[in-house]
Amino acid sequence: MEKFEKITGVAAPMPLVNIDTDMIIPKVHLKSIKRTGFGKNLFDEMRFNRDGTEIEDFVLNKPQYRSAEILIAGDNFGCGSSREHAPWAIADFGIKCIISTSFADIFYNNSFKNGILPIVMPQEVVDVLMSDAEKGSNARMTIDLIGQVVTTSDGQEFPFEVDAHKKHCLLEGLDDIGLTMAKKAAIETFEASMQQARPWV
Repeated sequence: MEKFEKITGVAAPMPLVNIDTDMIIPKVHLKSIKRTGFGKNLFDEMRFNRDGTEIEDFVLNKPQYRSAEILIAGDNFGCGSSREHAPWAIADFGIKCIISTSFADIFYNNSFKNGILPIVMPQEVVDVLMSDAEKGSNARMTIDLIGQVVTTSDGQEFPFEVDAHKKHCLLEGLDDIGLTMAKKAAIETFEASMQQARPWV
């Protein structure tokens, strides 16, 4: 998993509320347990017509937002089923941070495990960020995880809270497997001592 410290990029405004995981990645595309390859189907039913052509007025199809790394979303983002493919698709598309007034718990936790920073902000702050994102590709927002602050294109700063353990994992690029491997030496020492103490096991 890539480390997340600070990014400056285009933010895409998506004010829809209750965007569920089936909207993020429809169940028809859940054909692999690999984490890659799902970005092309992100928001599939909102991005594409049935014949595969793009829906022009969908935000991520607009030229100024095709390379967005930040998503400013409506309330209750990531609700619905617990499919981990949802953050996989978001990360594979290139989005590294989502800001909303609230997230579904499972999606929120899965995001951290896949290198995505979900930030909860009050509605009045999200409104400001949404307006800033609507300026297009010339308005670049900065997300500073170390300092825990979001800075708009015109310099307004908004601090945010994040769990210390989750912050550590993102800063170090550690998913669950990475956390375990970080303790490899201690695990090997324990296993060696157990082999000596209980050779019959």
